[in-house]
Amino acid sequence: MRKPVLVLASRSPRRAALLREAGIKFDRRPSSSAETHALKRPSAIVRTLALEKAMDVAGRFPDRPVLGSDTLVFCKGRILGKPAGRREAMLLLKLLNGSWQTVYSGVALVWLEKGLALAGLESSRCKARRLSPERLKRLAGKHLDKAGAYAVQDADDEFIERIDGRYDTVVGLPMNLVRLFLKKAGLPAPAPRRRKKCTK
Repeated sequence: MRKPVLVLASRSPRRAALLREAGIKFDRRPSSSAETHALKRPSAIVRTLALEKAMDVAGRFPDRPVLGSDTLVFCKGRILGKPAGRREAMLLLKLLNGSWQTVYSGVALVWLEKGLALAGLESSRCKARRLSPERLKRLAGKHLDKAGAYAVQDADDEFIERIDGRYDTVVGLPMNLVRLFLKKAGLPAPAPRRRKKCTK
């Protein structure tokens, strides 16, 4: 009997790319879950929202494993999500400019037919380069769909100069947790491929 194909509850092309790179087969069915909460801790927020997204899509596919994820940036006591527009992106980049920050990514795997609901999170610290106002202005608006308004995986995005921790956590999908949850669900979890040192 063939194992059910994983469902990714996300529109993110970066998360999809990480799954493909790992050799994990999946279908994409984005969640329509409202990303609202009254939580204060970044770790609790990403874990809870990842689970809510997975549960939302799992309701439509109870016989299949569903993967949800959520990412945010924490800097100078502030929680930073996706910017609402170019102006807000510029404000976020100015706040992050030249500073250390922590990126939190939550992951959840839900398989209703098996009564399975797993959730966890990873965090990595990043150091942003100090860029001139002109360079920040060019960067603002390029990544409105990403927490913090930057994209570490984009070769043309020069903002992040150092990562302490997992690169895939900063991208938005900690693959160590994905593999762990797949194994717990009895699904294939290909061994990780070696990645270059996490610095830019």
